[in-house]
Amino acid sequence: MFVRIVKMRFQEDKITAFLENFEQVKHHIRGFEGNQFLELYQDKNDKRTFFTYSYWNNEESLENYRDSDLFKEVWTYTKALFSDKPEAWSVGKVVSLP
Repeated sequence: MFVRIVKMRFQEDKITAFLENFEQVKHHIRGFEGNQFLELYQDKNDKRTFFTYSYWNNEESLENYRDSDLFKEVWTYTKALFSDKPEAWSVGKVVSLP
């Protein structure tokens, strides 16, 4: 398992559009084969900045999602709303305390 973190900054007047779209697609993303977990965070100091955290079985699962029609539709819509280039990291969990 590994974690994918994506940082996105939106045009201020596009935040509502992003959130409405995320509401429509979040269960499809979470239900995609190989996805174990999905969360969306908003920065407390910059309301334009959001982060997604998703847990994947393996890199192949993430790549299958990234090659899917679902991802292509979501990403095409979402990237048009950005104010800055997104950043993404694939990380391995080292420690987790419940």
